[in-house]
Parts: sequence; C-alpha cells; structure tokens
Amino acid sequence: MTQTVLIAGAHGQVGQHVTAILGESDHEGKAMVRDDDQVAEMESQGADETVVADLTETVSHALEGCDSIIFAAGSGGNDVYGVDRDGAINLIETAEEAGVDRFVMLSSMGADDPESGPDALEDYLTAKAEADDYLRESALEDTIVRPGELTNDSGIGTIEVGDDIGLDAGDIPREDVARTLVTALEHDELVGETFEILSGDEPIEEALETIAAN
Repeated sequence: MTQTVLIAGAHGQVGQHVTAILGESDHEGKAMVRDDDQVAEMESQGADETVVADLTETVSHALEGCDSIIFAAGSGGNDVYGVDRDGAINLIETAEEAGVDRFVMLSSMGADDPESGPDALEDYLTAKAEADDYLRESALEDTIVRPGELTNDSGIGTIEVGDDIGLDAGDIPREDVARTLVTALEHDELVGETFEILSGDEPIEEALETIAAN
C-alpha cells in the first residue's frame, strides 16, 4: 500500500539515501529539512515534497498528510541530547497527537549498553537509548534499526542482522542502512522489533523476513 513517509533528517547522509530510495518506490517521500536553501536540493534527489521544520521546535505542520515516519536525523555530535534524544521524542509525541502510527527509528549499535562503548560515544549512545525507550513505550508501531559503524561505500544490498552482533564487529554503507529502513517500513511483522545490522551476505529483504518470522 502506498504511504506518505516523512523523512526526518532528510538532508543528512543516511536521509539523502532514504529520500532517493523512496523516490524510486511506490511511496511518497516527504523530506523534512531545517533550512529553506535545502528544499531544491532534496527535490532534485527524489523527494515528492519538502517541508522545513526543526526537531527542537514545533513540527506538527511537517506531519500533515503523512502515514509513517523514518527518523534518520542526528546532531553529528553537536547536540546529542537536544536532537538525537529530545528531537526524536518531540517527533514521537507529535506523531501520536497527529495519528501517524508507524515509526522506523535509525538508532545505533551499542545503544543497549552505552557505558560499554567508547567514552567519546557514551553521551550519543545514551541519547539514542533514551529515545529508543521512549518510542517503545509510546503508542506508535515502532521498528528500531541499529547499525554498526557507517561508511560512505556504495551499498551492496546484503546485510548481517542480529540482536547482539557487537559494537566492533564491522561496518555498513549508509546506503544499505537507508534501504533497510525503507524495507522495514513495509513489514508490519517488524512492529515492536529492535535489531542490529552490519554488512553481510544475506539480501536485505530476506534478512528482514527472517527477523519477522522469528
């Protein structure tokens, strides 16, 4: 079924891939960006619509006409609690109020135990963990995807998936993360699931079907 999908963080590196992938699909991608000067760029990358909104402020207008959300936003380490945690919570709460049920969250491997990761990442992983917990406790139909280290390599379309792969076990291209987020959106069986991903040998669709069947 065709959905109108809000892409939070559409101008980010993963978000741009999500926008392009949705632009090639049957879904309508609504790119959410922070600055007016990013609008034309997003539309050139395949966005069906672009809306200017800031996760730290009111975002209700961004959700108008949307059926689902892919959260790919991030602060880049500059304001992890303000954006990665509180910005996500703001969007979750607004989605509940707007009646937008489906929410796919881009999280991070290591968010299940922030203190065990590198010191430099502890605040970031804590912020992601608290946002993930808030989403799980909400009324939304959530799926939480936790990739390992991200690269800018071209996507290969195959992944390894699990629930305890390990923070230092490998990496994954941002393009493959984006395709996993979009594919997860299309599987109702993944509602309520949290899983980790790295580059691997299993096609994304098949890997997610395996999780859905368990």
